[in-house]
Amino acid sequence: MASEFRPRMRSLYAETLNLPPPFRLVTLREVGDAFAHARGIAGPDAAGTMVYVGRFDLVEFALVLEPEEALSTARRVHYAGMLALAEALATHAPPEKPITFDWPDGVRVDGGLVGGGRLGWPADADEAEVPDWLVFGAAIRTVAMGEREPGLHPLSAALEDEGFDGLESGRLVESFARHFMLALDTWYERGFDAVAREYLRYLPAESGKRRSIDANGDLLVQAVTGGEERRALAPALLSPEWLDPDTGGPRL
Repeated sequence: MASEFRPRMRSLYAETLNLPPPFRLVTLREVGDAFAHARGIAGPDAAGTMVYVGRFDLVEFALVLEPEEALSTARRVHYAGMLALAEALATHAPPEKPITFDWPDGVRVDGGLVGGGRLGWPADADEAEVPDWLVFGAAIRTVAMGEREPGLHPLSAALEDEGFDGLESGRLVESFARHFMLALDTWYERGFDAVAREYLRYLPAESGKRRSIDANGDLLVQAVTGGEERRALAPALLSPEWLDPDTGGPRL
């Protein structure tokens, strides 16, 4: 079923990064927390604010959105954010470097975890009501910090180690912003299913299974032999498996 998720974003401009016109940039110091800051300022007057932390080891940012539909379906904007994140990475990736998702929010490059996205909403929001705000945030590891023995963390990765040489974090945020606007345009013009199909392309294949995304954002996994598994989006977003709560960055 097509749905028109069109978050209102005030026509403000970036001060340093080259962001599309709907965005307004807020830059934090390295010790800042983009996701927490965005949640703290979120509301209609902050819609379109891109909070960016100037770190050299992480690409860290968060975007404030003003949804126009009930929370139960508005959460699907998470998939638009993840798609934009993957497309931004693909723009700067070495040739044939695979980028995949761990549903619903982890990002891997050539099998190694580099980070992920997350979605926040008001704690007291009613599922049947339009929330005052949503915040999509992301953190992508660019450089592996400290001395790491080869093979000690085989499932983690950093963009520098994967051949993203010389990629400045600000350039990735700029790419994300452009791809996010494209994802929203696709949603508006062709319906959410078009965004869902593009997102699903980044999930590793599961033999003998077909996948789709339900109207409330749940992942539906159907076996060709029959039977269906539902993976609920809302609780999964509350505890991102890719995120290390102690460091605020991707797990090792």
